[in-house]
Amino acid sequence: MPKRVLDVGNCVPDHAAIRGMLESQFHADVVQADGLDDALAALRKEPFYLVLVNRKLDQDYSDGLDVIKRIKADAKLKSIPCMLLTNYPDQQQTAVAAGDEYGFGKKSLYDKETHERLAQFLTSDV
Repeated sequence: MPKRVLDVGNCVPDHAAIRGMLESQFHADVVQADGLDDALAALRKEPFYLVLVNRKLDQDYSDGLDVIKRIKADAKLKSIPCMLLTNYPDQQQTAVAAGDEYGFGKKSLYDKETHERLAQFLTSDV
């Protein structure tokens, strides 16, 4: 059974690229959420192994870090690993301080280091 990944706040082309990579490299099932409400509803409805959150949500340019903070503040959801999608190291550090796993930028989507980060959540038998 493929592991499910929730992709939050990415535009259609970026979601397609992320989904394509995750499907081809990890055989993951990728679900898209546009914003906070969609993401929380999806997470409460079915299990996910990983949540990827865009730094700035495409639908309204709100802060993706707020989505991560809300997930981590929810007792039933806080154990789900989250990664912030950003090319800015300072934003990654801020996300990690909020309980996030160190994420990656879209420019490094196909880098070996990105695949290694994702593999810890998508290839184990957790």
